[in-house]
Amino acid sequence: MSLSRAPRAALLTAVTVAGGLVLLTACGGGETGKSGGGDDSNFVTNTGGISTVAQGERRSTGELSGETLEGENLDVADLKGKIVVLNVWGSWCPPCRVEAPHFVKVSNELKPKGVEFVGINTRDRQKGPALAFEKDYDVDYPSLFDPAGKLLVNGFPKGTLAPQAIPSTVVLDREGKIAARSLMALNEKQLRKMIDPLIAEK
Repeated sequence: MSLSRAPRAALLTAVTVAGGLVLLTACGGGETGKSGGGDDSNFVTNTGGISTVAQGERRSTGELSGETLEGENLDVADLKGKIVVLNVWGSWCPPCRVEAPHFVKVSNELKPKGVEFVGINTRDRQKGPALAFEKDYDVDYPSLFDPAGKLLVNGFPKGTLAPQAIPSTVVLDREGKIAARSLMALNEKQLRKMIDPLIAEK
């Protein structure tokens, strides 16, 4: 019986090792080329933590419309023809405070080049703290008020570069398609790294 058990034990060990290698390969492969939605999205993650999509492979957002913190209606689709920088933030978020001055500066400098900034304020249950944040940092571009995160769920289809953290920044090209994403707080240099290639596109 010891002779018959030995080959069986060796076979089980080989199957277990092979299975483990397949599992590791599948997990490792899923880290690149896939977004949080789990579908192929054909993006490349640069060393700077910015994910981009090639011009011919980009996908449109879902509906991104609603009421701003100032009580006005805003539909991001109406900004088609411009490059749109979507910044997901909350007044309670320390990294959002760090990046805010950079966003205000770049927004003011690039507006003449056809770049529009739109915030998506989330997890602030009341508008008051968010409005105070905008005042403190001289934020003069609009922010959609999305306390429950519905826009973040419905506005970015499965398989696209969806926001997955706060702060997150997503940049849309002139056709309203998702071109780049960052899941960290950005400084001016990093932000321009996301936008400048889209300004240069024809």
